[in-house]
Amino acid sequence: MILEGFRKKSNEKYLNKLLSKRHVNVSDNKIESLGVILNIDEKTDFELFIKLAENLKIHPNKLKIITFSEHVKDDINSWDNCYNPKDFGWKGRIKNIELQSFLDLKLDALISYYEKEILELKLITASSNAKLKVGILQTDERVNDLIIKTNLKEFDVFKTELFKYLTILNKI
Repeated sequence: MILEGFRKKSNEKYLNKLLSKRHVNVSDNKIESLGVILNIDEKTDFELFIKLAENLKIHPNKLKIITFSEHVKDDINSWDNCYNPKDFGWKGRIKNIELQSFLDLKLDALISYYEKEILELKLITASSNAKLKVGILQTDERVNDLIIKTNLKEFDVFKTELFKYLTILNKI
């Protein structure tokens, strides 16, 4: 238990280091690739994001959705890419090769669609190579570049606001 606390502290320090080094690079490039991070414990419908990607005119092979669960579950068969705290080591080290390959992808946009403040979810978002990071309201506003204040259940509001801001930023 004590080691778990030390591991958490080392990951928090790594997260703060990542967020302090981040420089937002705003460009006029259109969004062609999209990543989505969901917390499966919050019961989010991934089909909504497939439709969102279609509306953004993103090809299915340029959409990557991953999920996270705080608990190790063996019964999650609908998700190929579901990660948990055991996939993270000390100092933000990623133990899972598939998760690391997601983080290494050069994405045009990343949507972090989760409400619960979980260190590992923040680490995934902060470690991603996405050019634009969009999320719903979090207590740590450094994690996302664009924050849309909404609840998880109000996906239509999120979608409308996302399209509005992406149009203003000349991303779509």
